[in-house]
Amino acid sequence: MIEQPKSSALSEQIKSLIEWLASYGGKDTGGVTRLLYDDAWRSAQRAIEAKMKEIGLAARYDDAGNLFGRLEGREAAAKVILTGSHVDTVADGGKYDGAYGIVAALAAAEYLKNRYGAPRKPIEVVSLCEEEGSRFPLTYWGSGNITGVRNRESIERAADAAGIPFEQAMRGAGFGLGRHPRPKRGDLECFIELHIEQGEVLEREGRAVGVVSHIVGQRRYEITVRGESNHAGTTPMRWRRDAMHTAAELIGLLMRRARADKTGLVATVGRMEAKPNVGNVIAREVTFSLDVRHSDAETIRAFCEESFGECEAIAAEHGTTLEYLKWMDEPPVAMDERLRRAAEEVLEREGISHLTMTSGAGHDSQIFGTFCPTALLFVPSRGGVSHSPAEFTETEDLERGVRLLIDLLHRLAY
Repeated sequence: MIEQPKSSALSEQIKSLIEWLASYGGKDTGGVTRLLYDDAWRSAQRAIEAKMKEIGLAARYDDAGNLFGRLEGREAAAKVILTGSHVDTVADGGKYDGAYGIVAALAAAEYLKNRYGAPRKPIEVVSLCEEEGSRFPLTYWGSGNITGVRNRESIERAADAAGIPFEQAMRGAGFGLGRHPRPKRGDLECFIELHIEQGEVLEREGRAVGVVSHIVGQRRYEITVRGESNHAGTTPMRWRRDAMHTAAELIGLLMRRARADKTGLVATVGRMEAKPNVGNVIAREVTFSLDVRHSDAETIRAFCEESFGECEAIAAEHGTTLEYLKWMDEPPVAMDERLRRAAEEVLEREGISHLTMTSGAGHDSQIFGTFCPTALLFVPSRGGVSHSPAEFTETEDLERGVRLLIDLLHRLAY
């Protein structure tokens, strides 16, 4: 049986590392903002790079901006055991989302190196450059480059809200210039991601750890309604081509259809932009987001196609037109059965309560899961709150997750 670190020391280390990483992009609200290639992102990656070197890992970037810290293995031909998560955040997000997986991997690798020396197979800690899609309309840029599902063609027309092209931002951060190795990997044995749940299932069920069996599929759209601007006081209601009125009816329809589904489908409209966005002018154009998720790809497809058919009829009634930009379409992905069972064996041996569950949130494991054997493990989130400064996980739960990761890495690499 593996010898584990002392509880008090590990707890203090994890708390310290969480606060340390949260200081890069930390806000007065208590939240964190690190958007792909911005100043806070660059500072965080440089700090993690220095931490990797400090604990004895060989650090390097790839040309997308992913950062790796390698604990070299004794077997020259062995494939890599990769573990970590994403360094980027949503705007004013929590300090645990993504960051926990990185600092947990750092703590686990440091402990294993100091206690057991070089592993048989190399272990790499990864700080993935991007997962959230918070700055550009593209998700999983980090894991997508490693697995080959994202490339330069994926970003040709992408720009952020300020109009800065993706390519320009990447080059400004020192990537995409050929100075670092190409991101695509062919040497991975598996990927293990430790993450906060971002939901309240574990807390409500009274379980300490979630072992994920599947990650739901997701579609994300930008839906634009086009009408005609006119005077708010002199244009009779019956003659209007009001993009805002249309958008309101479309959103109501989408939410009613989602609430009527009894299979677990969820749909969200979280962002809206209006033009000219003036209180006494009829809106000529409204763009809103749509996020649809379910564990079955056919259910997602049917919901979108049937809903959009009804949306077209509503738009026609208002004399408006619709345009759909589908910028994300990720299918449901199963996690590796062997790795899942290995995690469950550790938890059962230690008498730790756990739950086999589906992830309703997308994660980098969704991308790795179609590329190499992948495990996704959850620790509880208090109140299920995430993507918020109020995001919180008890230190005891954070520590428990790191201990599980240490055990799994030892089993796989040593």
